[in-house]
Formats: sequence, C-alpha cells, structure tokens
Amino acid sequence: MVSGKEILKALSLVMDPDLGRDIVSLGFIKDLAVSESSVSFSIELTTPACPMKQRIRDEAERAVSAVKGVEKVEIKMTARVRSAPQGPDKAMVPGVRNIVAVASGKGGVGKSTVSVNLAIALAARGARVGLMDADIYGPSIPLIMGISSEPGVEGEKVIPVEKFGVKVISMAFFMKGDEAVVWRGPMLHRAVSQFLGGVDWGELDYLIVDLPPGTGDIALSLCTLVPVTGAVVVSTPQDMALNVAQKAIAMFGVLKCGIVGIVENMSHYICSGCGRREDIFGTGGARAAAEKRGIPFLGEIPLSTALRRACDEGLPEVSVLAESDWGKAFSAIAGNVASRISVINSSERAPASAGGK
Repeated sequence: MVSGKEILKALSLVMDPDLGRDIVSLGFIKDLAVSESSVSFSIELTTPACPMKQRIRDEAERAVSAVKGVEKVEIKMTARVRSAPQGPDKAMVPGVRNIVAVASGKGGVGKSTVSVNLAIALAARGARVGLMDADIYGPSIPLIMGISSEPGVEGEKVIPVEKFGVKVISMAFFMKGDEAVVWRGPMLHRAVSQFLGGVDWGELDYLIVDLPPGTGDIALSLCTLVPVTGAVVVSTPQDMALNVAQKAIAMFGVLKCGIVGIVENMSHYICSGCGRREDIFGTGGARAAAEKRGIPFLGEIPLSTALRRACDEGLPEVSVLAESDWGKAFSAIAGNVASRISVINSSERAPASAGGK
C-alpha cells in the first residue's frame, strides 16, 4: 500500500516558481488521504489569481502518478491569501489582508483605468476585492465603473457599492457633479481615515487604493494610517512620464513601502483597419526603467479606442471584452500583481509545515 510519506516525498519535487520553494515545505498540501491505490489531497495556493495554478496542478499530478502503486489521483485546487508580514492595523481595517496602492508621478497616464481593471481582473479570478478611490480632488472610479447607486449606511459604518464583484468607495458618492473639493492636508487625512476605518469592507484579500497623481498628502496619510503591502506604479513609455514615475517610486521608498512593480500603459497602438502597430509614445521605457532599478515589470497595456470607450461608458474592459489584447493584458497583470504580493508576504515567513492525514 502507498504511504503518505511517499506521496509527500514525490510532491516535494514540485516547485512554486514564484516563491522558489517546493509545495510541501510551503504548507500547500492539505487533507492528504491515501486509500489502497488512490490518493487525494488539496493544494492551497497563496492567491486564487495565481498564474501558475494549472502548471502546479499538472506537475503535482504527474509526480504522484509516478509513485509505484498509485492508480488514481484526485487534486482539489484552493487558495488562501496571506496577509502582509506585519499584518493590517486591525483597529482600522480588520478584515483586509492586503492594501495595494496604485500610483503615478503625474496625471494622464491612465492610473484609474489600471486600478479599475486590476480590481475587476482579481475579482474575476476568485479574489475578494475592494477599490478605494483616494483621488479626493478628481474622483473618477464610479464613472469608469458605471456606478449610479450610492453607498448605504449600517450603524456607524458606510456600506460600499458593489459592482463587477468589487466593493467600491469614492468621494464622488458624496459630491454633486459640479462641486470641487478645496481641502488642506488635515481634511484630506481625515477623508482617507474615514474611507479606511469608516467603511465596512468586510473580508477582503486585496484593497486596491487609487491614489491621486504626485507625491502629496494622501499617499503620506495612507502609508502612515495602515501598513501598505506594496505599490503598483503606472507610467507611459516616454521619458518625461518615466522621470516623474521615478519620483513616485522614491516617495514610497521614503515611506518604507515596497514596490509591487511597474505597469506600462499606452505602450503601443494597433490600427483596427490594417493591424499595423504604432509606438505613439515610444515603447519599452517602463520595462527598461524597471530593469534598471531592479523592480518587477508587471506588463504593458496597449492604447485602445475600445478601451477608452468602454471606460467612458462605464463598462470596464476586463468584464466586457476579456478576449481582447488589452483585456488579456489586464488579466495577466492581475496575475503578476497577485504573485508579487505572495512573494512579498512570504519573504519574512518561516517555512510552513505540510498538512496531511
């Protein structure tokens, strides 16, 4: 009869390519059961958005099937997103495992579009996601997502609006269309605090925070109020945008917040008529900047009329045209972000023991 020890030995040869360790020492193997020639177990990944999910499953099945005496293998894929190593401030956002800032050094690079589609793509992969529009001066998230309803109130907590599987809060919900926010630093700090602690976010794997452009008060407030797992920096390819984006990277360094990676938006344009590619703003600049700084490059998003139209009409691209080039790009970036967060959260953890029966 096959033993559990033999199965774990075989599975110890299967590596998680992102974390660089085998799935047994990482504690991914759960509910291992051996009965005569049949083996069943679960593989609990660190995120449902893992882009290597199928590869890990296939390798695990091959490894166990190769054990002498095994005739049947049943594998269940599950996920449990880990919290940031230091853990969120439980008094502020008790159910939120990871807070991810999306930032840019300057406006006009499509940061909010990236935030929306990143959140939707993560939710589509099975993660529990919230989206906080922290651009107090120019909130645009509800418009991009086509949200017309307003948040509710339950007790002393605001209930966020949910759409496309994402919980959303924004200053736009509390303003008239033609109003302007004219606030100094202390009021901005209070608004960020309310969006974090005054909202019933429930249990979230990822809270995506769309920051305003630049290196001002709101980013400072966010990073001082709660531990931020990391920041996604958005840039377009040209030198000017990259030079300013590097200021955002430097800001997060001062705030002791790690960088999840860099996204290059508007990287190129494909003519819908002839299919010819045009590098309107240049291309590859963000990748080169990431390599120079030793920061992960998360992916590039093409310039698209359809994407612009979808966001203007409140129909974000990932939820509508997932098979498009740009929809696939957002989905791939979401997987890369989830993988990077898993790496960040595992970097300071002691090896977990394998579970089994």
